[in-house]
Amino acid sequence: MALRLFARLCVPSRKALYPSVVNSARRCITVRGTELVKDEGAWKLGRLNHVAIAVPDLQKAMAMYRDVLGAKVSEPVPMPEHGVYTVFVELGNTKLELLYPLGEKSPITAFMKKKPEGGMHHICIEVDNIKSAIASVKNRIRPIDPEPKIGAHGKPVVFLHPKDCNGVLIELEQA
Repeated sequence: MALRLFARLCVPSRKALYPSVVNSARRCITVRGTELVKDEGAWKLGRLNHVAIAVPDLQKAMAMYRDVLGAKVSEPVPMPEHGVYTVFVELGNTKLELLYPLGEKSPITAFMKKKPEGGMHHICIEVDNIKSAIASVKNRIRPIDPEPKIGAHGKPVVFLHPKDCNGVLIELEQA
């Protein structure tokens, strides 16, 4: 299914319709007649890993998901390199990540000043080759940091600038 969708997006006539999705520099899948060829250095998107929500009161948010909705909720984990505390809420097919500021220079502090009630901060999508993904998108989408950092799951992650992603902060995570 995903391969068929990719093939449709990579057909030359679709390039004009979806220029931000189909990037010839991506070298992901090329179409030669009906044969699909995966080029060296290729990468592909995987599943939605999580939706991150910035919260003004971490304990209150944890209690709501755990006690009211009955979800499995992790303990808070400090992530000093990212300036956040993270808590994961397990769902059937994905997770929610609750974010709370850690330190004065936390990016969540700036977000909470704009939206004191909290709200959706970013989405995280898995990729099968994060280095190739960064190399191929960087000409069209600005990464927040040029090199991946280790994220909350202990895997390399990179954030893509929301101004280049239809107003959504996107985190790519190595699958």
